[in-house]
Amino acid sequence: MADAPEDLLRFARGEADPVDFPHREHVRMAYEMLRRHRFAETVLHFSKALRAMVVRAGKAEAFHQTITIAFLSLIAERMEAQRQCEFAAFASANVDLFDKNVLSRWYRPERLATPAARRTFLLPEPPP
Repeated sequence: MADAPEDLLRFARGEADPVDFPHREHVRMAYEMLRRHRFAETVLHFSKALRAMVVRAGKAEAFHQTITIAFLSLIAERMEAQRQCEFAAFASANVDLFDKNVLSRWYRPERLATPAARRTFLLPEPPP
């Protein structure tokens, strides 16, 4: 990540301060990683960095693999469709990504609340 901004490098090293890391920063860091890596690599690096950050904050239980991968998938899909170069333009075109509840379109809260959803990636349940 030679061309990466310093805040992305800090995040990737697990050094980001959770106090200064609201949901918008999660989305921005995901966007920046996805610009530089393939999806599978981003899942690995992003998950590792996020897990390190919450562990450092003493909140290891806050890490949620399904939400992490689902958001990364949604961001990657939007990036592919829009081909935006700058985060500001991407953010303006995708304001729903800044709503933590956007995944409710695909996931019921009960499914996301399971221990399995925290540990591993669960696909959305098919519609009834």
